[in-house]
Amino acid sequence: MTDRPSAMSAIETIYARRSIRSYSDTALDRNAILTLLAAAVQAPTAIHEEAWAFTVIQDKEALNRLSDSAKEIFRKQQHASVIPHGLDDPNSNLFHNAGTLIVIWAKPLGLFVAADCWLAAENLMLAACALGLGTCVIGSCVGALNSEEWKTALGVPKDWSAIAPIIVGTASEIAQPVSRKKAEIISWRERRAN
Repeated sequence: MTDRPSAMSAIETIYARRSIRSYSDTALDRNAILTLLAAAVQAPTAIHEEAWAFTVIQDKEALNRLSDSAKEIFRKQQHASVIPHGLDDPNSNLFHNAGTLIVIWAKPLGLFVAADCWLAAENLMLAACALGLGTCVIGSCVGALNSEEWKTALGVPKDWSAIAPIIVGTASEIAQPVSRKKAEIISWRERRAN
């Protein structure tokens, strides 16, 4: 993992987490990945279904093939004006040189499965940040992951859905803070004092 101790509070971790798009080629070890998955499954889940499952891809050749497949499928499915980072360059890799892709899959169990998977994704990304690792959701590869070809290649049941593909690794550059708008409050009802 990293030499940096994990001393951030939950609030500090939330404010420190950034989407990282440049990684060193340092591979994550199995224990680091298992630590992140253990944090992911601590997420709240509707009716305690825990309807998530994970695949971990660390094979560079497979990541390159998935990147190429994802770019092709995404271009076919999207309007030409919507071109995410890296999709416009045929030589780019969607995974930004990260050596690990963790995919959170939804089992078809209930109405709130996708929300549960996103809660698990946020836990995973915050845990990675606290450990000094970078993450980024690569939504543009969801179409490829949900194809019959990739589900078969990864041993994923046909009725499961890829929800959150997340690259994880050691950042090769420091991401700068990004300003955010204040919360837009459209309603706030308080109890009137008698």
